[in-house]
Amino acid sequence: MIKSSKILAILCLLTLLSACSSRYHIKQDKAPLRAPTALEMQDALITNEAKSVSTGRPYTIRGKRYSPMSDEHGYNETGVASWYGRKFHGYHTSNGEIFNMFDMSAAHKTLPLPSFVKVTNIENGKTAIVRVNDRGPFHDDRLIDLSYAAAYKLGYHLNGTAKVKVEAITIDRSAPRLTYIQVAAGGNLESLQALSQTLQQQFQLQSPIHNEKGLYKLRLGPILDDKTAQNILDKLRKGKYKHAFLLYSEHQL
Repeated sequence: MIKSSKILAILCLLTLLSACSSRYHIKQDKAPLRAPTALEMQDALITNEAKSVSTGRPYTIRGKRYSPMSDEHGYNETGVASWYGRKFHGYHTSNGEIFNMFDMSAAHKTLPLPSFVKVTNIENGKTAIVRVNDRGPFHDDRLIDLSYAAAYKLGYHLNGTAKVKVEAITIDRSAPRLTYIQVAAGGNLESLQALSQTLQQQFQLQSPIHNEKGLYKLRLGPILDDKTAQNILDKLRKGKYKHAFLLYSEHQL
């Protein structure tokens, strides 16, 4: 007879294995069982959406660190595009939305989320305007990951990849984007208040401290000029604050 403790251990192991295997419902990505409709392949409607603050923070995937851009104006790159479909359909994107392989959407490592880009298949000249709402593809030889519908419109859904040109599409904002630098975070409010005063005197900037569930975060800003923000960030990183990073928002934090 198997002891109850062993039964419990076996059940725990099975539960763990089940949880690991159920992150996605299939192991390998696949194309959908039907082609996208003409309506689904219409270019994404360009809107003036507020950028996500949380997805603008630096992040690390597979040991490599990525620093998202604070502004996509002027972005123009050429590289390899791939696509993703059924494996990720119905799961959350990095932007917190639900991925739909029939939406005109895309994933990019560093563009602000959301943003809009025009993607041109260099081999056949076909174009698509997509809304970037996800992070990836995390391969050094890939520039952008398009939804299946967008890849279908560009004519490379059967090949898997294509060489493309990616150009940011922007519209005038009603208010300037505000840039902040998060300098430090911790549970000791007094030490952060002392640091806040020092930084205010040094950089002549506001240094608000925010309490997020007991974690105090000290930020410098707002800063309207991206070049100024980058220069200050460089100075902080060369000193004691190697983990300082940029944040941006349409509204004052």
